[in-house]
Amino acid sequence: MRLVTYRADLTASARLGVVVGDLVVDMEALGLASGLDLPSDMLDFIDMGPAVVTAVSALVEDCEGDFPVGCALPLANVKLLAPIPRPRKNLFGIGLNYTEHVAESAKTLDTSPDLPREPVIFTKPPTCVIGPGDAIEHNAAITQQLDWEVELGAVIGRRAKGVSREDALSYVFGYTLVLDMSARDCRRAGQWVYSKGQDSYAPMGPCIVTADEIPDPQTLDLKLWVNGVEKQNGNTAYMLFKVDELVADISKGMTLDPGDVIATGTPAGVGAGRDPQEFLWPGDVVEAELEKIGRIRHPVVAV
Repeated sequence: MRLVTYRADLTASARLGVVVGDLVVDMEALGLASGLDLPSDMLDFIDMGPAVVTAVSALVEDCEGDFPVGCALPLANVKLLAPIPRPRKNLFGIGLNYTEHVAESAKTLDTSPDLPREPVIFTKPPTCVIGPGDAIEHNAAITQQLDWEVELGAVIGRRAKGVSREDALSYVFGYTLVLDMSARDCRRAGQWVYSKGQDSYAPMGPCIVTADEIPDPQTLDLKLWVNGVEKQNGNTAYMLFKVDELVADISKGMTLDPGDVIATGTPAGVGAGRDPQEFLWPGDVVEAELEKIGRIRHPVVAV
């Protein structure tokens, strides 16, 4: 399933929906019409566990596009929000997880040219998250080096503590697209949290695709454009540490809860790695696309 959080209009409350063709089917309304107790919130839905995904998938299929009155809206008429507008915890970020990105970072960002032996983990606070179309903030008083990174986001579906790599993917609820925006000149003593954790620095969307539709997350193309010019073009096959390794590694020491998001790293092509370097400025537009998940587009604005 393709799950979204949306508003029917600018003043409406956020709702959980299922994208079916060119329609958004309201989850709670579909449940009421079908005798099922379904939530209106993405995190509440994830909390219900894997069985609810199977049940709702079957329900949507049974409707065959003929949904109960009042359940469906044209996708073009709604405002999509981040699939999880306000995560309960910090997002987990993974640095230096593609070979060529390790090389380009070593040239200009004083990181090691050696491939990491273990995942490089940092976090981004929930206040980073914005939805499709929302503005990425450029604060010139803080940064002159705002950079882009397109990434696969893995959304955890059930509590994971000390899980094995063999079982790790069974703990993943689904996948989304995340932009790990980075103020390269805001790193402090080698620490990345302030650089990557500022407001609006985690655009997310346009949906979460449930894991049953992406059994192998290591086959996905991911691309990014700035002002229509392609800057990144990679594939998750080239991740140094795969999704299952990341879930297993993080869960060894930190409990992963339902709704937690792991941004799994970016391929080469970031602005800091270019010669000459390129960075984002107010008026620029960033677009990113992840195979099987979709595309998001964000203007950069001055604050």
